[in-house]
Amino acid sequence: MRVHADPYEWPYDGRLDIRRTALLCIDWQRDFCGHGGYVARMGYDLSLTRSGIEPTQRVLAAWRTAGGAVIHTREGHKADLSDCPPNKLWRSRQIGAGIGDDGPCGRILVRGEAGWEIIEELSPWPGEFIVDKPTKGAFGATDIDLVLRNLNVTHLVFTGITTDVCVHTIMREANDRGYECLLLEDCTGATDYGNYLAAIKMIKMQGGVFGAVANSRDFVAAISG
Repeated sequence: MRVHADPYEWPYDGRLDIRRTALLCIDWQRDFCGHGGYVARMGYDLSLTRSGIEPTQRVLAAWRTAGGAVIHTREGHKADLSDCPPNKLWRSRQIGAGIGDDGPCGRILVRGEAGWEIIEELSPWPGEFIVDKPTKGAFGATDIDLVLRNLNVTHLVFTGITTDVCVHTIMREANDRGYECLLLEDCTGATDYGNYLAAIKMIKMQGGVFGAVANSRDFVAAISG
């Protein structure tokens, strides 16, 4: 069982072993793809960050049926913003979507608020892992690496938002730690379509410098066959 992917059939080391593979659902939160959230307050087109929801639903359903591990991540900060870097806070305020400010979904990017929650369409099931992070990446500020290694996971499949920021950062972190990575290109999205395309291209450069890229149809076919 291998996945038709670019620039190589995935995984590089043979057949896909579901027992050693985890599906990552990165930051599918209202603040990034919901009305009144962080991305909406910045004035971006939500259709771009929401485009991957339906394909990810199909992948999640197939992956859960196959019995694979699922890891969800959420970006957010403590209520007192003590874990929010000053430059990140300053930048958010400059663009009219200050972290910690009140909004239609509660305080922006603050843990426990409505905007911080994962959207209903992709909500975690009982027993699935949720990793909370104050950063774009996940491996530097959370226990995700320990969780994955305790699960004997060596291969990661990526969905989530945004392609060029949190998804790309976490994929790079994972690749540097030796995980074999696959991005499902239609299960992700960015606030700028050009950035989305560039992020996809960067993964595939140099023979797959950060991993490989596939679409959800080929992935579901591989794990369902």
